[in-house]
Amino acid sequence: MSDKNLRAGVIQFLKFNAVGLVNTLIDFVIFTLLHSLGMAYSLAQVISYSAGTANSFILNKKVTFKDRSRVAGEGFDRMQLVRFIMLNLVVLGISLLLMHLLTDKLQIQVLLAKVLVTFVTVIINFVGSRKWVF
Repeated sequence: MSDKNLRAGVIQFLKFNAVGLVNTLIDFVIFTLLHSLGMAYSLAQVISYSAGTANSFILNKKVTFKDRSRVAGEGFDRMQLVRFIMLNLVVLGISLLLMHLLTDKLQIQVLLAKVLVTFVTVIINFVGSRKWVF
């Protein structure tokens, strides 16, 4: 891998993480609000993750993974959206499983478990987004 490609990959990862911070903020705010109102963590996770995911698709498409392979004006890429949804459903499933293991089996406090799960899912999401979605 050339220095230019390595640098571009690092910049792309930094952009992904900047967008991810916004997505994570949306996710955490909604999760915390819903959970503090008495909603079960699993349902709060689905709703909050979905809100962050919707924001993620828009910002990652426009900022992080500018779609250079498509000619401007070709229209909306439905398959890209389908791949994005599929990836995020898998990541959501992983996050729910990890939340269950950390909170119910290991008795870790819910918000700390959410933080730990987020570290894992960010990596999975970046690799999947870069290699398969965008």
